Amino acid sequence: MDQKNFIVAIVLSVLIIVGWQVAFPPSKQATNTAQQQATTQSGAPAAPTGQPGAPGTQPGPGVAPVQQPVVSRGEAVALTPRVTFNTAELTGSISLKGARIDDVQLVKYRETIDPKSPPVPVLSPVGTAHPYYAEYGWSSSDPAIKVPGPDTLWTADAPTVAPGKPVKLTWDNGDGLIFGLTVSIDEFFMFDVKQSVENKSDKPVTVFPWSLVVRYGTPTAEGTYILHEGPYGVFNGSLKEFGYGDFKDNKQQKISTTGGWVGITDKYWMATLVPDQKSKVDVTLKGTGAGASAKYQIDYIGAGETIAPGAIGQTDGHLFAGAKIVRVISDYESKYGIEKFNLTIDWGWFWFFTKPLFWLLEWLYVHLGNFGLSILVLTVIVKAVFFPLANKSYAAMSKMKRLQPEMEKLKERYGEDRQRMNQELMQLYRREKVNPAAGCLPILVQIPVFFALYKVLYTTIEMRHQPFYGWIKDLSAPDPLTILTGFGLFPWDVPQFLHFFNIGIWPMIMGITMYLQQKLNPQPTDPVQARVFQFLPILFTFMLAPFAAGLVIYWAWSNTLSIAQQYTIMRRHGAPIGGKGAPAAAVPAPAAPAKDKKGGKSSGKKG
Repeated sequence: MDQKNFIVAIVLSVLIIVGWQVAFPPSKQATNTAQQQATTQSGAPAAPTGQPGAPGTQPGPGVAPVQQPVVSRGEAVALTPRVTFNTAELTGSISLKGARIDDVQLVKYRETIDPKSPPVPVLSPVGTAHPYYAEYGWSSSDPAIKVPGPDTLWTADAPTVAPGKPVKLTWDNGDGLIFGLTVSIDEFFMFDVKQSVENKSDKPVTVFPWSLVVRYGTPTAEGTYILHEGPYGVFNGSLKEFGYGDFKDNKQQKISTTGGWVGITDKYWMATLVPDQKSKVDVTLKGTGAGASAKYQIDYIGAGETIAPGAIGQTDGHLFAGAKIVRVISDYESKYGIEKFNLTIDWGWFWFFTKPLFWLLEWLYVHLGNFGLSILVLTVIVKAVFFPLANKSYAAMSKMKRLQPEMEKLKERYGEDRQRMNQELMQLYRREKVNPAAGCLPILVQIPVFFALYKVLYTTIEMRHQPFYGWIKDLSAPDPLTILTGFGLFPWDVPQFLHFFNIGIWPMIMGITMYLQQKLNPQPTDPVQARVFQFLPILFTFMLAPFAAGLVIYWAWSNTLSIAQQYTIMRRHGAPIGGKGAPAAAVPAPAAPAKDKKGGKSSGKKG
């Protein structure tokens, strides 16, 4: 039993250590703190050569980004005429120069837990430190056809756009073609953009509608494998994810797809293009430049459309620019028939377990009004589900506790003869009908819940900045009251190399509950193993300290419930509480080998 428990404990420790290193490796992306770039040309996809609809998404005019002084968001917005919008979820504007959707901020989400902190920006105009915008336009294989470009000044039929009140942008190329963009916005984060071309000339024309999202600078990702950040999309029914590093040295990816979507995601928000789900499009994901001049672009170009004189050609697409709220994403998938749009949220490989856990937590939140309370109730539910299994495990551990004195006797009797002692232990277990591995089950069944809850807390925006009681203002962030800050009395930026020692209050509570639960378990007869087990609560306290407070609260509360359940069962079975156990007189001891008069072992034969 000692060896099995020892092995299980070590394996669990290694798994958590490895999991920690995988989840929090050193960041691969350098922080770009001095990006001062803007552009006078967008990388609009060029029209394919040859037959209409042939693949091709090469960059447009090769004009390099022009270095300009960085200005504030307000100053950048004021540089061009605009159509504004202000909904319950979004505020911002659309630049009439280039018809760019480049000024989008979230109304209900702030950069920090301070409600007075700036709103989270999703898209930002040229001139700011990190330009990030979307465009819609047309290309043509005929250079004689004038198409709108990044400096084109559009005309709007209304000063604002609002849910149920679209705005139409128009531009006349002077040669009989009138280009139009009808932009609608809903009550959440979806823009609908209808592209149209009216041909008033005397000859047919062929144009290729395209859409793109451009992002300047490499954002500072958290450098974890638990969550994807960067370009990604669903192409022909399959999800593909790309890191920013995949586009070094001007590399690019070209994919033809029918349906799906393509976007650039951060942890909680994204800018994603959704083409007509029934049309084939050619998608390009690419990066150019490096360092402060790095630029990432995703785009798609549709099949060429030949528009006869007097006719109007039209195509429809969508742009999601906002927060990745699970319910909203799910509704969009159903409403617009967007293929696998739910995969914009990174549920991970174990989505079949993580998603139901999230829905249960959200349902509890609706009824309780606090995600912290929801986590506590979820823990009770998990305990109730595994209650019969835990009862059997704790009953087996109680029997093991009662056998502890006899195990000590076996250790004294056989000394260094480990093989003989293990044989006698196995006989003792069979005689008393005890399964020495049963005590590991309560820990094993918690591991899937632990990692699924970690994924939910880390991934979903619903958990961001959600308070508990007391000093926990954000369940998705580590406990802020730590040893090295004097538990909040001396706030300072703790150096990175000291973070391992920066233990918060809730991790301490978790470690104490783990220690108390351990004291109820049978102690190993091997002193080395006993010391290893005693060290585990300390190890877990340090390792879980940087995790989300909600996760640590779950683990501490789960330990507390386990202690209560285990204590009750041990009392019911008459097992000793604490220590190494009381004498177990009812357990028959195996007979010691007989010795002859000279002190040697008897051969068992007469004469």
